[in-house]
Amino acid sequence: MSSLAAAGTAGATSRSGLSIAILAVAAFVIVTTEYLIVGLLPALARDLDISISAAGQLVTLFAFTVMLFGPVLTALLSHLARKPLFIAILLLFAASNALAAVAPNVWVLALARFVPALALPVFWGTASETAAQLAGPQRAGRAVSQVYLGISAALLFGIPLGTLAADAMGWRATFWVLAGLSLAMALALAVFMPAVAPSPRLRLAEQAGLLRDGRFVAQVLLSVLVFTAMFTAYTYLADLLERVAGVAPAHVGWWLMGFGAIGLAGNWLGGRWVERSPLGATAACTLLLALGMAACVLLADSPALLVLALAVWGIAYTALFPICQVRVMQSARQAQALAGSLNVSAANAGTGLGAIIGGLVIAQWGLASIGHVAAGIALLALLMAWCMQRANR
Repeated sequence: MSSLAAAGTAGATSRSGLSIAILAVAAFVIVTTEYLIVGLLPALARDLDISISAAGQLVTLFAFTVMLFGPVLTALLSHLARKPLFIAILLLFAASNALAAVAPNVWVLALARFVPALALPVFWGTASETAAQLAGPQRAGRAVSQVYLGISAALLFGIPLGTLAADAMGWRATFWVLAGLSLAMALALAVFMPAVAPSPRLRLAEQAGLLRDGRFVAQVLLSVLVFTAMFTAYTYLADLLERVAGVAPAHVGWWLMGFGAIGLAGNWLGGRWVERSPLGATAACTLLLALGMAACVLLADSPALLVLALAVWGIAYTALFPICQVRVMQSARQAQALAGSLNVSAANAGTGLGAIIGGLVIAQWGLASIGHVAAGIALLALLMAWCMQRANR
């Protein structure tokens, strides 16, 4: 009997591990759907005959939808059974990406971006919790890190992979690939994921009590400012490399891939720096971000120095993702899941604001000025972090 029990336990562990791996890949596909459009902006702007600034507002639309609806939808749907919830979300992403692939104009493409933006924060807010339940208490941390590896990989490589695919196959084919991957992940979860008990239902008012904490709200607002600085320039990085630095369109994807690769170091460093001082780590990385973004424009004529500036930018940019998430969650004494979701909303608010500001800057002063404006916003975030640090002391 003991051998049968051990075999059953081993089988359950193996199945849980496979389910967690599928969740990680699904997280990669879902978050890539959000961010890869940054690398597609030049191509789809040319194809749909719109300006790069107008195309950039597709980033704003997705980000603001996540920001406005994310916490509420996550709180309202977090009690549902996980397996059918995840399958429904991935099927929705498959249909939306297919619609984006055949979009005849920017309005249909905007609809194809709006719908999945409603579902993304629900998946992001519940996937790590589900992975911990599948793995059990002793392996919960490792399981959560596996899911976040998929998210980090999307943040780092989703955009450059999309850019390379668009250059090789066209931007529409890139959305077809995402549609196919979303459908494949839905089928994989339907076959391999066991049923997971839903979380107990809590009233929205109970979860939202942390918004009465002024220091917590300040942490969320700091994330908004940090991500605004990040995406004022990053939204248009592909265009900056092509038009200011003179990188051939066929090579832009590889430059973005390098940006993501060096960002792995930032992800590792950010996870360690934030343990010492969340606000201090935010301030230090925001300063590096400002220096890197400003230097990229100044050094655009020198490939070697441009690589160095992009490395500084990439390390700071990627480090700020885990730093901001941990900083906001640690500042919440309760309802940490909602705190994490609110930081995701803050990040998307900053992403949308950055795309708007970047588009206005390009229209008024030209693409070459975007790094300086973004650096100025980063210095405002640095000042805010410093003031918050002094207030805490």
